[in-house]
Amino acid sequence: MVGALFFSLSASAADANQAKIDSLEAAVRHLSATYPDSYTDGARLLEDIGKLEAIKGAAFDQAFVDVQREALLAHPDLQKYPLVFVERKQYPKDHHNTGTIFQTGEINHRSVNAVLGCQIGSVRLSDGEQQTLFATEGVLRDIEVSFDAKRILFSMRTGADTDYKIYEMDSSCQPKQLTFQSAVSDIDPFYMSGGKIGFSSTRDPKFCACNRHIMANLYTMNQDGTNIAQIGKSIEFEGHGVQLADGTILYNRWEYVDRNFGGGQGLWLSNPDGTNHRLYYGQSTPHAILNARPIPGTDQVICVFSSCHDRPWGALAILDRNKGLEGREPIVQMWPASAIDLVKDESSQYGGSGGFDVFRKVNPKYEDPYAIDSNFFLVSRSDSGASSQIYLVDTFGNEISVYASQGELGAFDPFLMRPHPEPRNLPRRVDYSKDRGYFYVTNVYEGTHMEGVEQGDVKYLRVIENPPKLTWTPQSWGGQGAQAPAMNWHDFDNKKILGTVPVEADGSAFFEVPADLFVYFQVLDENKRMLQSMRSGVIAQPGEMNGCIGCHEDRYDAPQTDPSYTSMAFKRAPSPMDGWLGETRDFNYLRDVQPVFDMYCIECHDYGKEAGESLNLSRDLTLVFNTSYMELHKKGMLNTVGGGPNDVLEAKSWGSTQSRLIKVLEEGHYDVEISPSAYERVVTWIDLNAPYYPTYASAYRNSPAGRVPLSNKELARLLELAGLKVRLRHGMPVLVSFDRPELSPILSQLDRNSSAYQEALEIIRGGTDRLKETPRGDLPGFVPAEEDRQRIETSAEFWANELKRRAAIQSGEKIDDHGQRVN
Repeated sequence: MVGALFFSLSASAADANQAKIDSLEAAVRHLSATYPDSYTDGARLLEDIGKLEAIKGAAFDQAFVDVQREALLAHPDLQKYPLVFVERKQYPKDHHNTGTIFQTGEINHRSVNAVLGCQIGSVRLSDGEQQTLFATEGVLRDIEVSFDAKRILFSMRTGADTDYKIYEMDSSCQPKQLTFQSAVSDIDPFYMSGGKIGFSSTRDPKFCACNRHIMANLYTMNQDGTNIAQIGKSIEFEGHGVQLADGTILYNRWEYVDRNFGGGQGLWLSNPDGTNHRLYYGQSTPHAILNARPIPGTDQVICVFSSCHDRPWGALAILDRNKGLEGREPIVQMWPASAIDLVKDESSQYGGSGGFDVFRKVNPKYEDPYAIDSNFFLVSRSDSGASSQIYLVDTFGNEISVYASQGELGAFDPFLMRPHPEPRNLPRRVDYSKDRGYFYVTNVYEGTHMEGVEQGDVKYLRVIENPPKLTWTPQSWGGQGAQAPAMNWHDFDNKKILGTVPVEADGSAFFEVPADLFVYFQVLDENKRMLQSMRSGVIAQPGEMNGCIGCHEDRYDAPQTDPSYTSMAFKRAPSPMDGWLGETRDFNYLRDVQPVFDMYCIECHDYGKEAGESLNLSRDLTLVFNTSYMELHKKGMLNTVGGGPNDVLEAKSWGSTQSRLIKVLEEGHYDVEISPSAYERVVTWIDLNAPYYPTYASAYRNSPAGRVPLSNKELARLLELAGLKVRLRHGMPVLVSFDRPELSPILSQLDRNSSAYQEALEIIRGGTDRLKETPRGDLPGFVPAEEDRQRIETSAEFWANELKRRAAIQSGEKIDDHGQRVN
């Protein structure tokens, strides 16, 4: 038995050694065929590889490594061009893979102390000569080599109490600062054709809806740092941009509209002027797809499959979008190979089948990939928590370390200092003299998820803004993710209806929208009930004309872009935005929906009434929301999509058409007949995913959930008196009425004659008094807390600066980052 086991182990080792030999032989044969004039030792190396088969045991490992390193490092580009990289400590783990900015004044600012002390290094792999090109006591990141290989772009902060700015360095190794705006972070710079530079920045300050971390958008500027212009406006994060050979910009984008936060991080494309943002890969695949870069001579990219709640690392992958835009089919190869089993398909489950964090279990982990050619790649790799090293990885199965830093530093952002072609220079389509853009839909009935919607069913298209989150609070509400402050029962966003436009008999629509807003669309029936919703966002640049074929069309179909196309909507002027019920404003449940229940329902559905025991529709304010809002959610009267799932849902699968509340109203409830206007208010609210608050700003930013007019101590005492343990999260019951404190359900736990009852009642009344003095975000007279007001004002100031720069660009002038015109 022992002999059999020994034989099995020996056979297994022999098979593993043969697999290594086969991989190395394939790499050498490929290099010999691809570079016949410069990879000249191929024949001799193949002989050396053949000799390895006779070597057994431990001696094989060292012999193989020696031949492997010689064969792979002989790649002509590795011999000819220096390798440059950043040496720094690994980022400390934060809430999300975008949480590496550590901006001053923000929630994770002090985490930057863990990465201070960085340098740009260089090594010639031909002879091992090393050089430090530039060092700082601050932090360096995101290097990029120019097309002529004479300059390096990077982002740097000079110390813990400064923020990232963009720098450029030539052979003198003396960095020149290009951006200067204070209190913002400029990261991820990349060279563009036509003398432009792209980068990501927090100049349009906003925060992730599911937490409190600052986000970034795409910007461009001239190579001298003038005429900075925002080209991306999604409400979360846009990063790791790079220009492809055809002139488009590839970047990773995090955004989620009525869908799961964890899976909403795919790869997107944009024109260099910010027009025509569109999906590249992975909108419904529930993973973070990061750090994509083009593979020379192919239509493929090399990228990282990462996790939501992790550093920006994970499995390395080659993607070919010609094979698809979602799931496993477009994945040509992954490292480690077993990681392919972790790739989840589109899922109807919240959380994407748990897919958004599965790549945390991958080992080793990769980040910052760089394609040498279609088969060889440089990448930063970390094994089981060890410091990251620069590895050479090939498609044949070989991986070798080519550079390891000394001490506690790791090596990141590998590049070869080699010239590479400048991408196509696309013409500018944006017109900054305009304040709006235009959208068209060729035929709303064309689409992959429109089953059950017949020709003629769609009468309207609703245009909705999903506004950015400009403020945050220290404490949160537990929706389907952390809401700081509380916004809704489970979803994260507030909504603003910009207008409702007609859909013609042939399914076409043509309309204008204000520029620079993150908007999405819903198609409605004759009763203005939602039949299908977009659940992603789109931006119109000033003067841009953009469109689609239909609702969730096959993304391989090319939309008709000629306005002379004979769709009925093109035969008329574009429909203007007309607001909702007479005006454009952020949707407020208490103002816009509750009056319907006040008029038609509370005669029976109120405290102290039999129907109120089963469903209380009173307007009484609760700890975080109001009574009717919580009751409708908690008691299953609504069919909303909440904060998930990732995949594209079928038409009429959620919303007012599937909600019990609407069925009751339509079938008749005793002798109640509501008006068409009241009916529209309720169905519209449900179809917007049943939001509550109209704003992220708070009057009680240091209180529980950022909304409760009680202190943490008061709320804890109230729960203690009632003997309850309750978390502020969706699913909790109604506990208090700030309108009628004596009717608060929590008091039913106490003897009315007890001191505990009186103490609890006084705590609730204290909240009532505070709301009268300081209305919260759902009430008339609301004023944001001072810190929130400052953030809102800062956002407005940054936008005014953006408009000033756009005016200069439109007039052919130059303006620098100090706001001064340049000759």
